[in-house]
Amino acid sequence: MTKNYPSGGYCDPKFKDIEEIFNQAIESGHEVGASLAIEHEGKLVVSLFGGHKDQERTLPWEKDTWVNVFSVTKAVTATCIAKLIEEGKIDVDKLVSTYWPEYGCNGKENTKVSDFLCHRAGAFGFQESVPNIKWTNWQGFIKALEIQKPFREPGSSQGYHALTYGWLVGELIRRVDGRTAGQYFKEEIAEPFGIDFKIGLEEQDFNNCADMLMLENSGIGSRTLGFFKYIPDFFLPRGLKNFKKALIGGDFTVAFESLENDNMGDVNSADWRMSEIPSANGHGSAESLARLYGNLSSSGQDKERSIIKAETLKKITTEYSSEPDSVLMGGDMSFGLGYMLHNKFSRFEMSRKYYQGYFGHSGIGGAVAFGDLEKELGFAFICNKQHKLNELYKTSNELSKALISII
Repeated sequence: MTKNYPSGGYCDPKFKDIEEIFNQAIESGHEVGASLAIEHEGKLVVSLFGGHKDQERTLPWEKDTWVNVFSVTKAVTATCIAKLIEEGKIDVDKLVSTYWPEYGCNGKENTKVSDFLCHRAGAFGFQESVPNIKWTNWQGFIKALEIQKPFREPGSSQGYHALTYGWLVGELIRRVDGRTAGQYFKEEIAEPFGIDFKIGLEEQDFNNCADMLMLENSGIGSRTLGFFKYIPDFFLPRGLKNFKKALIGGDFTVAFESLENDNMGDVNSADWRMSEIPSANGHGSAESLARLYGNLSSSGQDKERSIIKAETLKKITTEYSSEPDSVLMGGDMSFGLGYMLHNKFSRFEMSRKYYQGYFGHSGIGGAVAFGDLEKELGFAFICNKQHKLNELYKTSNELSKALISII
């Protein structure tokens, strides 16, 4: 078996156990290429990278290699919303139609801004299938979401808006500010605070990007449903009851339709990379995300250098929704205003009971980034090989578990 070897980086001796876990993930070949960065109390204490950027393992992963982090992008977009809240441009308790009048139709009239941000808008997919248009056709996706009926009554249930979150929240940003989510993030956050991350690349960025190596559609939904639908609920524990209900409901298939049906190599195409999908196609380095979360987690410590104020961060990391998610296999998920607070799969907070100020997001490719308000911590692990569900967050979970034991 071809092996990868770490090619460089720095690790404070205090975090040597984390370095060993990272090196093993690369050396064993479990990860093709990856990087890890941790910022603690304003200092970069870990910055490791290794492996390769491509399937053939000919291009070495470098310190500043970028990769598509998929849904980790949602929290980056949420940070833009946080600034707009702080600036008084958005009130999350108001109806979406206050800012986007055309959206308030066909059963969506009572959708609140907070419903968009915590996955309660009932618009987790497209009623008429995903529009057969280029990813760069922003208005095409917006129009389809604007005129359709919701799948659930807005506010009534939690269903993860895997892709549609980006167009819904991104259009809200455009309506209240005039700039796209990618432009706003670049001008208000990335450039002023030195964060090497983009939503929407330029061609000149491509050479710095690792290819995403995606699994083909495994058909897990249909096979598993064929087994579970015959088991009476009284034989199943609570978690499996929720899993069965979610599979029968079919929301997962609707929410992930575009990525399930398309050739997954499409996520390495110019069309995907150059589009702005503020839920799924952010590209950046591990250090950039660790710096973002390190800054947010230290909000209020240095007002001149804080992206947002401490009171704003407290508001957006307050739990707004927490229940079995109809899209994410009935899993127990908790969301603030755009940030994931608890996820049983990518366990950056280890358990719901343990949660004491962790906030962040995970991505379907295996990337995880989060902050810790109590410890002034920013953590980011990014990689380019998508694993099966039971191992999707294996490396990041091992790393975060070791980190929690150290600090």
